Order: sequence, then structure tokens, then C-alpha cells
Amino acid sequence: MKKRLHAIAERIHVLDEELAQDDATADLDRFTKISKERADLEAPYLSYKEYLAAEQTVADSLEMEASGDPELIELAKEERKKAQNDMVKIEERLRLLLLPKDPNDDKNIIVEIRGAVGGDEANIFAGDLMRMYAKYAEKQGWKLQLLDASLGASGGYASVSFMIKGESVYSKLKFESGAHRVQRVPKTEASGRIHTSTATVLVMPEAKEVDVQINPNDLKIDTYHSQGAGGQNVNKTESAVRITHIPTGIVAACQTEKAQLQNKEIAMQMIRAKVFAFFQEQEDQKRATERKLKVGTGERSEKIRTYNYPQNRVTDHRIGYTVNQLDRIMEGELDGLIEALIHFDQEQQLLKEGEGDHA
Repeated sequence: MKKRLHAIAERIHVLDEELAQDDATADLDRFTKISKERADLEAPYLSYKEYLAAEQTVADSLEMEASGDPELIELAKEERKKAQNDMVKIEERLRLLLLPKDPNDDKNIIVEIRGAVGGDEANIFAGDLMRMYAKYAEKQGWKLQLLDASLGASGGYASVSFMIKGESVYSKLKFESGAHRVQRVPKTEASGRIHTSTATVLVMPEAKEVDVQINPNDLKIDTYHSQGAGGQNVNKTESAVRITHIPTGIVAACQTEKAQLQNKEIAMQMIRAKVFAFFQEQEDQKRATERKLKVGTGERSEKIRTYNYPQNRVTDHRIGYTVNQLDRIMEGELDGLIEALIHFDQEQQLLKEGEGDHA
């Protein structure tokens, strides 16, 4: 670990020299890239400086102890004990800071939510989940853009896709993929019985053209009249666009904009994200899949969380996290849940690294 930290310190000095040059901003792309690398290295670098300072305090205390002065010896022991405790805490922090970073963590996301098992109630729940993520995004200062929506006959969505843009969005919401289960008395239930329904969530990092190469010849593009609830046409022109990626069979559609060209651009964004996620999942599976070792596969069929309305309870089954604050969570207060998932993920990575050290 010390070798890596020493290398980071040296790299910081190199980057600082480059940023201090008179012509540093002449090439803005390079300046941005260097600034970002410097920002990414700053936290472990500062913690490493703290560690070295504590290490020096230990060395100084041993010299003080050698003086033979009883008062200095007592003071040296106290200082050394505090510095050694600090070193242990800093080392734990550094282990987390040096974990391999997910290259997608800083990206915006595209989310797709579908009503699954439970008919109208599943669609209503899909709408509730969308509102929950929208509220959370608002609290984080992120922007949400609706990409495509198919309304449910009794409310909510049969399917809905949206993009969330902001700082490190994927890092916080990447563990939301999977089947979300709700237990409650549906509005459509006359007898007052509790029903269990599910909606599926798929979270994908936004993919730029440089992230995934798509051959235009592999795309089938269809246009059609956009539709409202119940399937009725809502405009007279074929402004809605559906794009099929023929090699994978992946489909993306958009009808939220009035102009066909805008819908096509949005559908292309969705296709890129879906194709990127598809190939990334294949790579993960080849490597015994990073996600399976951590917080689940992210597959739609995997039940990840239960929302129990009668008991005001939310349980995340992957990490055994339960909290009786469903009402607050549905208002977008997801911080505690998301922090628990990130912490669990980090613990799993540390365990994996520990196994590697002993191998």
C-alpha cells in the first residue's frame, strides 16, 4: 500500500507542476483531464500526508523517551499512543480510498422502470418508484429528463424511461437495478386484502459514442404515431421513434417530444446505454461478475427490495437492511439506504482484496 501511496504523491507533484505552467489552459481538454486526475488523487494524497505526520510523531516520541526525563517520557507515551491510534484509522480510510474505482461512477444514468407482476397495481407502483427517484434527484440537485413513457390504464406506468444528470449519479444509484416488491392494499381492491406486486428497475450508465461503437447498418428505425393511455393516438404525425439493435434484439423507443428528430436523438441515447450495459454485463459474467460478488446481479428478475406499506417497512434483501421509514423513503429520503449499499459493496471489495493478499 505504501508503494501505491508514494506513487500517488509523486504523481500529484507532477500534475501540480503541469497545472502551474503559464500555458496550462491553452489546451482545455488536457487541462480538464489533468484537473480531474488531480481531484481524484487528492483524498488519498491528503490522508497519506496525515499518515506520514502521525508516523513522524511516533518516531519523535521514541526520541523523547530516550531522554530519560520522567515528564518527557510520560508525554512521549501519550503522544505515541494517540499517533498510533490515528495511524490505524487513517490506514482503514486509505484502504477504502485505494479500492478500484468503477469507471462509470461519474456518469449520468438512464433508468427504465416497468410494471411487472400485479397488473394495474404493478403499474401504479412503477409510478411510485419513479416519483421516489425524482424526489431523491431533486434533493441531490440533479436534473431528471423524461425519455419515454407508456401510461398504465389505472395510473402509474406500464413502462417509463428517464435520464438523471448530475454529479456522480451512477455511483449512488447503480445498485437499484432489480425487482422491487410492494405489499399493500391496492386502490383497485374493494375487499381490503393486501396484495403483493412487483416493478422492475434497470439503471444504466449513460454511454457516449466513444464508449460503444454501433454500426448504423445494425439499426432498424421505425416511426409511428405517439400514443397515450389506452393506446389512443395523441398526435397526427409519426413523431414517435422506435430503434432496434438487430444483433442483440435490444429496443428503445421515444415519443415524449413533438419532433421526430428529437425523439430519434433520445432513442439513440437509450440504445447506446442499453447496448453498453448489455456488453458490460457479458464482461462481468466472464470475470465471475463483479456485481454478483457484491450487491447482486442487477438482473430484472432478482428480488432486491420489499416495500411493506401496512408496517411502514422497507427491507433490502441483499444486505439485510431493514428500516421502518417507508413513508420517508417514498419521499426520496434514500441516503441511509444508499450509504448502506455502498458500505456493503466496499466491505465486499476489501474482503476480496484480503483473499487476494492471502492467496
